[in-house]
Amino acid sequence: MKPQTVLSKVPRDKLDATMQAAFDRSLAMHDDATFVETMGHAPHVYHWYQNDFYKKLFYGSALPVTLLELVRLRLANVHGCAFCNRNDTAAALRAGIGQNQIDALANYESGPFTEREKAALALADEMALTRPKGQLDASLHARMKPHFTDGELVELGVIMAVLCGMAKMIFAFDLVEKEDHCPFLP
Repeated sequence: MKPQTVLSKVPRDKLDATMQAAFDRSLAMHDDATFVETMGHAPHVYHWYQNDFYKKLFYGSALPVTLLELVRLRLANVHGCAFCNRNDTAAALRAGIGQNQIDALANYESGPFTEREKAALALADEMALTRPKGQLDASLHARMKPHFTDGELVELGVIMAVLCGMAKMIFAFDLVEKEDHCPFLP
């Protein structure tokens, strides 16, 4: 379902050069640039998201980018964001994740993943918007403890929290295309 936001859209020629490039990429990949057009009202927020969150935290993390890409794609799959699934699948492939792992995300417990990856994906399921009572309980923490320090868990949790928070915002503001199975269709 294509986005139908009530917000006005900033025309491409009124966006800065970085956002114009993002607009063009979005049109090429999604045939839609609603997210970029509406973020044009708050370019400082868009640049924070791209530079501080993605460049510094997500891609600057000590955690392997492949692990973070798997988690991000799992969240996009669960949330049913068509826009995110296209972007995140392309990013996962660029990061070196195989198509066999991407195809197995729905059943990751029996898929071609390491125990560390499975534990991170289990945490993603707890963090997903579809699990409002999800939590890192003692059982999941015991599963994760051999693979992650508590500091890494905090970092992973913050990364997932920002991803889920942005998903909530883009769904609530109707800024991206959703899959037919998206539990957040209007």
